Amino acid sequence: MNIRKIGNSVLLAICDAEIIGKTLHEGKIVFHVKEDFYKGTKVSIEEVMSMIENSTIVNMIGKNVVYKAIEKGYVHPEAVINIEGIPHAQIVKL
Repeated sequence: MNIRKIGNSVLLAICDAEIIGKTLHEGKIVFHVKEDFYKGTKVSIEEVMSMIENSTIVNMIGKNVVYKAIEKGYVHPEAVINIEGIPHAQIVKL
């Protein structure tokens, strides 16, 4: 989990630990799971889900985090894209 405050927004970047540093390809999509964006504090899935409540922008990638966000009702399943079979979703609260 990596969290940043940008003006009045709180950006939460979360991913499954095992995909940090990987580059995923799907058709014309090239997605870099960059360490400098995603890597931060290692926390439990429950802790990161509670952080979504206090964030205005959430960028998530990985089966564990995305499926848990769907289960908790933060993400609609149809809003998820898969890149090399890895789910990716974003939340923006206006």
